Amino acid sequence: MDLEFDEEQSIMRKAVRGFLSKECPSDLVRAMRDDERGFPEELWTSMAELGWMGVIIPEEYGGSEGSFMDLAIILEAMGEACTPGPFFSTVVLGAQALILSGSKVQKESLLPRIAAGEIVLALAQIEPGNCYGTSNIRTRASKGTESYRISGTKLFVENAHIADYILCVARTEKGTDQDQGPTLFLVDGASPGIKCTPLKTLGYDKQCEVVFDDVSVSKENVLGEVGRAAEVLKVLEQRAAVAKCAEMIGAIEKVLEMVLAYVQEREQFGHLIGSFQAVQHHCANMAIDVDSSRFITYQAAWRISKGLPATKEAAMAKAWTGDASNRVTRLGHQVHGAISFCEEHDMHLYYRKVKAASIVFGDSEYHLEKLAQEFGL
Repeated sequence: MDLEFDEEQSIMRKAVRGFLSKECPSDLVRAMRDDERGFPEELWTSMAELGWMGVIIPEEYGGSEGSFMDLAIILEAMGEACTPGPFFSTVVLGAQALILSGSKVQKESLLPRIAAGEIVLALAQIEPGNCYGTSNIRTRASKGTESYRISGTKLFVENAHIADYILCVARTEKGTDQDQGPTLFLVDGASPGIKCTPLKTLGYDKQCEVVFDDVSVSKENVLGEVGRAAEVLKVLEQRAAVAKCAEMIGAIEKVLEMVLAYVQEREQFGHLIGSFQAVQHHCANMAIDVDSSRFITYQAAWRISKGLPATKEAAMAKAWTGDASNRVTRLGHQVHGAISFCEEHDMHLYYRKVKAASIVFGDSEYHLEKLAQEFGL
């Protein structure tokens, strides 16, 4: 196992971080909190022109056919900058869902447009009473002559209000096995019967409640086999969990950088606070959490890139990195003191981002349970 970046990845990492440090300052991130779309079109267009949208898309569909490690490098830099926008929902979720289960026609129609930054996608899976996975999916898709009719309510659908297409998980079969029956539908975001209601969120991301009221979806817009989406969704959840870990790593690396700079300039009782043992130990504990999170996350990303089983590694990464990232941001606040609790301070952005990311696609308890299952317990 080699977790070192190759020359191309090192160049890409430096270029992505350099671009975002210039084009996505914290002032822009704050400005986007109250923006309806949540991101500037100019930034999105530039990211597409740099090839970020097509990083994991095959060359035949307009992408660069990079590895999951390449995607993780970009996401880490985005976490460092708290980059706003629908990159995660469109590329990490939407593009991968199409690559995993889309037909050739669906891929030819949508993947080039994703790579070009022309469309936004969203995944609608979570429902009231359903936190993670495919259990308790109550949204139903009734089969008609030429189409399906979808009815149900979805929660926390990121970027649904601006999505050109919504990937909706619905049940087409009735059975006792909770893992049987879910189907993935590609729903036009402008379809009659869709109602999006923005939700207030801790991380300032643009999430919505989406109500599907007898929405018509063509049979041609089914992703994969009818009633057989559970396995694809498990793979998608696994990869999304690792991708979120990469984002969190970027965020907590920035927090540690901010803390180290602060303790070497802030004086208290006539001494730099970095000379106090308690503060030194806080910094050391933060560094341990950052480096351990990096190792465990890139181990999972490497296995995914190589096409190796990564269920255990992904669960370990999300369980550990989520908790470690929360510890790092809490200590970041503690070292900075009251100033970091002001909205104008950047620590606020990272705390919120990490707190939200640690829960999405499974919190630590959820992934610890998955680990226990892997051990046969």
